Amino acid sequence: MPLGEQVANNLPYLRRYARALTGSQSTGDAFVRQTLEAALADDDLKASLADGRVPLYRAFNKIWASAHMEVAGAGMGASDHEAAAHDRLSTITPLNRQALLLTTLEDFSIDQAAEIMNLDSDSVQKLVQEAVEEIDRESATSVLIIEDEPLISMQLEDLVTSLGHEICGTAATRTQAQEVVAQRTPGLVLADIQLADGSSGLDAVDDILAIDSVPVIFITAYPERLLTGDRPEPTYLVTKPFKEATVRTAISQALFFNSSRPIA
Repeated sequence: MPLGEQVANNLPYLRRYARALTGSQSTGDAFVRQTLEAALADDDLKASLADGRVPLYRAFNKIWASAHMEVAGAGMGASDHEAAAHDRLSTITPLNRQALLLTTLEDFSIDQAAEIMNLDSDSVQKLVQEAVEEIDRESATSVLIIEDEPLISMQLEDLVTSLGHEICGTAATRTQAQEVVAQRTPGLVLADIQLADGSSGLDAVDDILAIDSVPVIFITAYPERLLTGDRPEPTYLVTKPFKEATVRTAISQALFFNSSRPIA
């Protein structure tokens, strides 16, 4: 496969990682763009990308590691939402979040994450554990699950309650979601894209966001359809079939930034 095609295939997932790491589509994309520009300017770096996702993410993390303090202080002159997100970024150790996102959201092994982060495997394992402990300290909230597959819905219910949150309702259609929200606005939404009656989880979420700004995590079997870069994208996107650790990480990220709306 030509190098350009290989990088292009991996790019949507690198953009997902960058957005989750920064809490911002525009900031994440800027880091991805800098990574590609660095590769174009360095023949050795460019050649290394032929070895797959690990060197691509490693190149990205070098850019991020050298500049994340600028992101943490980048709230000046930004919107209230963006400034708040950047303020929150400065309150926790970026390495913890990198390690957790790489091994859950991006499904790298501990050894692969260690290579990406230029650390030894034991250090990465420790960082992941520290990040999990931070997740466990998150404030409890109420969660609405919009999912038309009963078994998946039950799995998500069990996971959410095991994390100390409560279920304010479940819905298999847009109409059912509207009925739940009419009774109580959730503190977090987990939403599938395609629902039982042909309605859209995206539309159901738009209904909720018209009432209040609520953190949303989209769960879909086709994430690449929403990672095109053509429009504002969901900030938190989990791929089906999912691992519980991946959803757990996404919940932590969404509650950390306390918003579902992409920071443009």
